[in-house]
Amino acid sequence: MRHARVIAAGQYQDVTVEGEYVVTAAGHRHRLEEVTWLPPVQAGTILALALNYGDHATELNLERPEQPALFPKFRNALVGHLGTVVRPRGVEFMHYENELAVIIGRSARRVKAADAMAYVKGYTIFNDLVVRDFVINHFRPPVKPKNFDTFGPIGPWWVDAADIEDPHNLEITTYVNGELRQRGNTRDMLFRIPEIIEYVSEFMTLEENDILCTGTPKGISHIRPGDVMELHIEGIGMLKNRVVAEETLLEEAARLEVSQ
Repeated sequence: MRHARVIAAGQYQDVTVEGEYVVTAAGHRHRLEEVTWLPPVQAGTILALALNYGDHATELNLERPEQPALFPKFRNALVGHLGTVVRPRGVEFMHYENELAVIIGRSARRVKAADAMAYVKGYTIFNDLVVRDFVINHFRPPVKPKNFDTFGPIGPWWVDAADIEDPHNLEITTYVNGELRQRGNTRDMLFRIPEIIEYVSEFMTLEENDILCTGTPKGISHIRPGDVMELHIEGIGMLKNRVVAEETLLEEAARLEVSQ
């Protein structure tokens, strides 16, 4: 089953997705294009992995990590499907990262890898946007490069873990303006989901709706104002967002202020 959070009929709603409709708890049906998409879960802690695909490490001329290389994503970065991504002023190289996101279903502490999948509630798509300009030694972990507002598109929904037969065999593709830019498969993760959960839960307690973003394969490229990103993960769906320049938003805000 697919689960989402939306604004429908002027109200925040937890819904399920059935074909071309979202269905509210009260049974009301709204067409997909009639709702505003929110991040599909009210996320707690969000941790992401750097360089969890060998080909991505190679394209960046970096060594493969010997253990999961973690960094935080913060809730200020989250934006839903079809939401706007803001390109900050003055940056040179900003790019997407299409990642399978794992949603934790219950409290997990010191979980062994053999038992870890029982703690997974579901999966969604996460776009781990980054300004590569700032990914240098004194910005490790990359808190600033990864956590500008809107740098964490997620969704459009999450899928029950039981509906994904093998999360380690899912095609990942990313299109920008309809052009294929990135292709990979979750089978190529260096650290698989059970290993990640074991590693993280050894030093901290994971709680329901915490999210683990599992890294991106090779295929990053520049994105610029006006670009439309479409991130696909097999078995889940497609996450779509448009990029706008921060300058454009500031100009629009100034015009609105003058008009009032």
